[in-house]
Amino acid sequence: MRSVVALVCLLLRTSECFLFLSSGKALESYNVDPQKISVSGISSGAAMATQIHVIFSREIMGVGLVAGVPFACAGSVGSFVSCMSAPGLVSVAALEATTTAGAAVGNIDATSNIANDKVYIYNGKLDTTVNPAIGSKIEEFYRHFIPNSNNIKTVFNISSVHAHITDNYGGPCDQPHEENYLNNCNYSAAFDLLNHIYGGNLQKPSATTQQNGQLMAFSQSDFFYVSTPGMYSMDDTGYIYVPSGCVNKRTACKLHVAFHGCKMYHKRIGDAYIRHGGYNEVGELNNIIILYPQTVTSATNPNGCWDWWGYTGALFATQSGFQPTALRRMIHKAAGI
Repeated sequence: MRSVVALVCLLLRTSECFLFLSSGKALESYNVDPQKISVSGISSGAAMATQIHVIFSREIMGVGLVAGVPFACAGSVGSFVSCMSAPGLVSVAALEATTTAGAAVGNIDATSNIANDKVYIYNGKLDTTVNPAIGSKIEEFYRHFIPNSNNIKTVFNISSVHAHITDNYGGPCDQPHEENYLNNCNYSAAFDLLNHIYGGNLQKPSATTQQNGQLMAFSQSDFFYVSTPGMYSMDDTGYIYVPSGCVNKRTACKLHVAFHGCKMYHKRIGDAYIRHGGYNEVGELNNIIILYPQTVTSATNPNGCWDWWGYTGALFATQSGFQPTALRRMIHKAAGI
């Protein structure tokens, strides 16, 4: 069967074919600087990004949040709807207290690890899914733990709807585009957040920048030792983009994890987010490996969201959470830690 598919792929030259062929491959380890591992995401992916950042702050040095919510918001406020749409009900002081308490009992890393981290926060002015004012709540939360205000960058002035924002791909900036939730606003959130996280001197892609590295599928099942990914609404397969400068493993590269949003998982939108979100081009020019974990739908998660409100269990936002545990294993494997 696979030989037949291989022949078809050679004839059609389609990315979906080749990703299918490598779907069972084990994730490789690369030459990664352990001090340069970061995360980002859109919507529920942003919620997961802030969870991974805070939970494993000893290992994660920066985070980018597009249309996200504050860490542990659903657990502290009591309703994920309030966290998305009612900023007046979100008590940042309560979130800070929850975070400090979690660190004190060892559920998350010490908050002192966050002090020098870089944080990027984006909220579109026309977002009707996540109230744009939620971005200020995220900013307030991080300012409590990060004394240097220059380490936190906010972008709240673009008239975009709820989407991952690109400078060359997707639907109109100011109109919902539920086909894949990528909107062209002539602004690359992927570049801006990565540039901020990694010091502000990254090379910016142009319209002619090519993805000359390797885009590969890998088995996420390898990171669930006593269960299957689907039990926790994660796909059997994830994806990774390895820039051409990192393929030979001789160069020390950076590692960034990009979390898709609800309804943006691969089985629904194909490789739109993976190929056109803007990350790969930045990675190619700046030796940043991009890891793309994937969710699937489940009875408790019909939209394929990342777990930021507890559908996998009460420990979802701790080091014992099922999704965070598997994701950390992926990061360690890719980084060779």
